[in-house]
Amino acid sequence: MTLTAGIDVGTGAVKAVIFRVEDDKEEWLSKCSLRIRSRDPMQLAREAFDQALEDAGVKEEDIDYVATTGEGESIPFHTGHFYSMTSHARGAQFLNPETGAILDSGALHGRAMIIDEKGKVINYKMTSQCASGSGQFLENIARYLGIAQDEIGSLSVKGDDPEEVSSICAVLAETDVINMVSRGISAPNILKGIHLSMASRLARLLKSIGVKDDVIMMTGGMGLDEGLCVALRESLAKMKGMDGATVVNHPDSIFAGAIGAALWGAFRYEKLAESGQLLKAS
Repeated sequence: MTLTAGIDVGTGAVKAVIFRVEDDKEEWLSKCSLRIRSRDPMQLAREAFDQALEDAGVKEEDIDYVATTGEGESIPFHTGHFYSMTSHARGAQFLNPETGAILDSGALHGRAMIIDEKGKVINYKMTSQCASGSGQFLENIARYLGIAQDEIGSLSVKGDDPEEVSSICAVLAETDVINMVSRGISAPNILKGIHLSMASRLARLLKSIGVKDDVIMMTGGMGLDEGLCVALRESLAKMKGMDGATVVNHPDSIFAGAIGAALWGAFRYEKLAESGQLLKAS
């Protein structure tokens, strides 16, 4: 039996999970997510880890392996680090075993991946960091419109006459939105238009790596943005060769990276134990 922790330090939030792994059984014991909001990510990683330990009912000394991902390599108490794509792939597969492709959409970028049946990434592509198709851009627009972040998706799906943002530059796109407000375009239609613009770019990203009729799991900070999910389904349905793809998410989509790190950490720990490089606790 192995107890592992996974800590994912993203741009907008820090996520931590605790897993118990024994043979083929993977038991998720606890989770914690903390928004960064100008706070020290390393301190938040400690707080999230401590909270996850408390919720799981285990002590830090009980943990066999602390695996980090994202920007978590500098966490002083980590055991090993895993590349973000590798972690998201494994975590997405845990959340939905039918996953064949992943769209990790976060605060600063979007990343499309194709994985095999073992969760190995076989092809990927990323958006530009300066593109307006990011969670941070959408959050800035919502703040300008006076809308809470958790209202973005529900308002977007109500849009009936959206106007898409054409610019890929976040600064110019924000200017477009200001002009829309001055012309009296409603918040739902502005948000729907932004989502459709983002979805169009993300759909092309998926197609460029060979996604066809796969189950596409949404992960990352925007994984639960229903407005983006709906817009992406609409964009894929109109794209030749992509209408067979299925876009899904999971209530725990934001934890995909942390989950994957924890599970890869358990795998690495077991391999080290088998090779005699450490004394495996019973």
